[in-house]
Amino acid sequence: MSTHSETHGLSGPPAVIVPPLEAGDRLSRAEFERRYEAMPHLKKAELIEGVVYVPPPVSADHGYFDSIFNTLLGVYASFTPGALSVTNATVRLGRDSEPQPDCHLHIEPKYGGQMRIGAKDYLEGPPELIVEIASSSVSYDLHSKLDLYRRSGVQEYVVWRVIDAQLDWFVLRDDKYEPLPVDEAGIYRSEVFPGLWCNGGAVLRRDTAAMLVTVQQGLGSAEHGDFVARLHAAAERNI
Repeated sequence: MSTHSETHGLSGPPAVIVPPLEAGDRLSRAEFERRYEAMPHLKKAELIEGVVYVPPPVSADHGYFDSIFNTLLGVYASFTPGALSVTNATVRLGRDSEPQPDCHLHIEPKYGGQMRIGAKDYLEGPPELIVEIASSSVSYDLHSKLDLYRRSGVQEYVVWRVIDAQLDWFVLRDDKYEPLPVDEAGIYRSEVFPGLWCNGGAVLRRDTAAMLVTVQQGLGSAEHGDFVARLHAAAERNI
């Protein structure tokens, strides 16, 4: 029969208890990652300039618009060499920020892109384009995150405001975000990804078929053809 002291001796050192992530915590990026990785049940948490944000459960409207923008970016990437469409991936931006955008589009490094794969397979550096689904104009997506993305060099930032039924598409010019103009048909034409055309009215109506017609028109445009040629040339230089 084991004595109390023998049992205590075999128990080993006490287990390390990792504190849970809580909204409003102020953490370093390393500590944020340590806590996040210890909570596999947590689907989304973000570190914005040292402050932890834990979004509420996702609504049906949020899920729909998440899906439609992922479709938009995914189809475009399928016909654009070096372009990658990514959903809900952690992105390291600077020393104290680690957002998890709803979706983004970036160019692979060998094609001239500014994002890299870092330690633990995390993406590092700003993607060229980010899309966030926000509840309304009061969301942190249009305040603290907008400022973070601007300073980090995200060239285009798209926010769909579900409650307001509004689309904000910003383009970075001279270190400031300015609204991307729409044409007379209500089409947003990306300046960073030529040929990426978004039919704002179709998105508002949840008309995915009409949205895809506009996407195909953009992919068939001369500007997209020229962009593809430039991407191929960049890849050839980096071989």
